[in-house]
Amino acid sequence: MTTDRRSRRLSTLSLAALLGTALLAGWPAAAKTSPEVNSRPRLTLAADALDGMCALGETITFTAEVRNTSREAMRCELRWSMETAAFEPPAIEPEMIEVAERETDSFQYELKMAVPGFVRMTCTVVEEGSGRDASRSRRVGCSPRQVLSELTAEPDLGEFWAESIAALAKVEPEYELTPIEREDVADSLLYGLVMRSHGGVRVRGWLEVPRAEGPHPALLRVPGYTQNMQPVGNTNGAVVLSFNIRGHGNSTDDVPGRPVDFWIRGLDAKETYFYRGAYLDCLRAVDYLASREDVDMDRLVVWGASQGGGLAFATAALDPRVDLCVADIPWLCDWKNYLELAGKTDDEEIKTWLAASQTRTPESTLKTLSYFDTMNLADRVHCPTLMGIGLQDSICPPATSFATFNRISGPTTYRIYENSGHGLGAEHYEWILRELEERLRREDS
Repeated sequence: MTTDRRSRRLSTLSLAALLGTALLAGWPAAAKTSPEVNSRPRLTLAADALDGMCALGETITFTAEVRNTSREAMRCELRWSMETAAFEPPAIEPEMIEVAERETDSFQYELKMAVPGFVRMTCTVVEEGSGRDASRSRRVGCSPRQVLSELTAEPDLGEFWAESIAALAKVEPEYELTPIEREDVADSLLYGLVMRSHGGVRVRGWLEVPRAEGPHPALLRVPGYTQNMQPVGNTNGAVVLSFNIRGHGNSTDDVPGRPVDFWIRGLDAKETYFYRGAYLDCLRAVDYLASREDVDMDRLVVWGASQGGGLAFATAALDPRVDLCVADIPWLCDWKNYLELAGKTDDEEIKTWLAASQTRTPESTLKTLSYFDTMNLADRVHCPTLMGIGLQDSICPPATSFATFNRISGPTTYRIYENSGHGLGAEHYEWILRELEERLRREDS
């Protein structure tokens, strides 16, 4: 990547302006834990793996602490179960335990990690007689850089995407910029952007352009599931396009945002599936940035979280003009294992969809999804890629994210946050901005 010394570095982007990139990931957030009522039993679960991770061959000890809050002894059934894509989880026989009045007892389960992967351990205690229960889960990981899933790509994957990109190129973009007055931000101008994407669909975004002379680095922000992207408000020297793919935010002229069923829309065939248009929308957004003389196309970053993380992977895979990919808590990865690990929350939706037509089968559905699985596209990503993962994420399980990440051809860097779920805190975004600063400064030197 080369750069013009006249360009201002993307590092000047403010943290406060960009926190919304992933704090508003757009996918429904994991439910918050409700305060425990004053009833028995009470339960905590911990693991002794350092930072939640271990090396191959290490044994992890899970410790469940069961607290009896009453004035009489308590008998419970204690159950252990595990969820993983790394191996076939064993069936673990439950055991009866007794905890004295006002006492807390500890119970342990040891797991030797013989293969790379992630394991989500759940401990449940059910009080005898009353049926009152408590359940806690904890995920640990082992050798994440060695986590791989078997590719599911069909032989015509490359041909399909070549034809799709060619079809997009035939659509006149018809870019329209509308200046928007604002007085609270002095260093950039704001515009509403409308353009035509695949199928002639109108998609929209918010463009913020520095008042200073360019060329400038550029950031393409892509949305989480149902997220309505908004201007960041302070770009500090970068061209920022906060972009809404079809059906999201203000891009509902031609594709409705309701019902919220994007992941099953058009799933009968790869040609009609929602994410064909969504991925091509992101490429059209890159087309727009490339059309601007004030954008330094040697410093173009795509950044998203959750669905946006998957869109970032796909954009970098399908468009070599992307110079840096940032994918946080990414979705759209390793569909087969995703449906096993996290898809349980979508069971009713997919079951209803499958039942609506005799031609729909789980096998045909996975075949269609394979064309949009970022794991199958990952070897096309040659630019540097950064990824942040919440180890306790139950919405986008880390195993599926690493299934894509570990097949990327370009340089990769990641961070795993032991106690984070489907959302990463300020520490992560500070790290990302430092990385952007350092990487772009090297190009200026």
